[in-house]
Amino acid sequence: MKKIILLVLAISILACKNKTTPIVDYTEENLDITTSIYPENMTKIFDAHGGLDKWNTMKSLEFTMKKPNGDEITTTNLKNRKSLIEMPNHTIGFDGEDVWLKNKDTTTYKGKPKFYYNLMFYFYAMPFIFADDGIIYEDVTALEFEGKSYPGIKISYESGVGESPEDEYILYYDSETNKMEWLGYTVTYFSKEKSKEFHFIRYSNWQNVEGLILPETLTWYEYQNNVPTKKRNELRFTDIKLSKEKPDADIFEAPAGAELVE
Repeated sequence: MKKIILLVLAISILACKNKTTPIVDYTEENLDITTSIYPENMTKIFDAHGGLDKWNTMKSLEFTMKKPNGDEITTTNLKNRKSLIEMPNHTIGFDGEDVWLKNKDTTTYKGKPKFYYNLMFYFYAMPFIFADDGIIYEDVTALEFEGKSYPGIKISYESGVGESPEDEYILYYDSETNKMEWLGYTVTYFSKEKSKEFHFIRYSNWQNVEGLILPETLTWYEYQNNVPTKKRNELRFTDIKLSKEKPDADIFEAPAGAELVE
């Protein structure tokens, strides 16, 4: 993912015998991101959603998911991807190295915290997630759905990138607006092997948050032969908060009573 690595570049120019130029500190905040390094169609998609430069000025994202058993609130540091998920009965966090789980009562968490801790963030932060380092882009056959054609861009990862480098995605977009419409994705976390089976999410009800276009609704579809067929379930995302301020670092640290997840 196209992160700007913080470099302190010492530039020494011998203008005369006893003079050198001062050290210049090029920090993340001082550098502009350009989309010229991305495929043209990917750049148009970023622009249709508010632009990658604007996205990279943001340091914190928070959203609430409305679920049958109660609200689930996710907070993510956009620069280091530390995360915190507050659920009615549990809290999951990632401190940059370890994933931890804390039970708020005797209810057993039935999911896989290491699989889930950043899952919904990645789904929600599309298409900007596809500007990360180590990505390979490839145009693929358009998706035909209900009489409309959606051009597609396949996203795969270089070896060793992330928890599941074998994952593959296909971003399908509206050729008139360049906005993202569908996401096809494989799941390889458990098998650690490439999969040919694509799942599908449709993105809708786009909303403007601090100048960036983010979805309110993600709808999962049933599928057959790697094509979506009919709606299965949907999730609403509310109380979206984007900020140029970093979230408090302490919230991502494992509290007393939490257990580290292997």
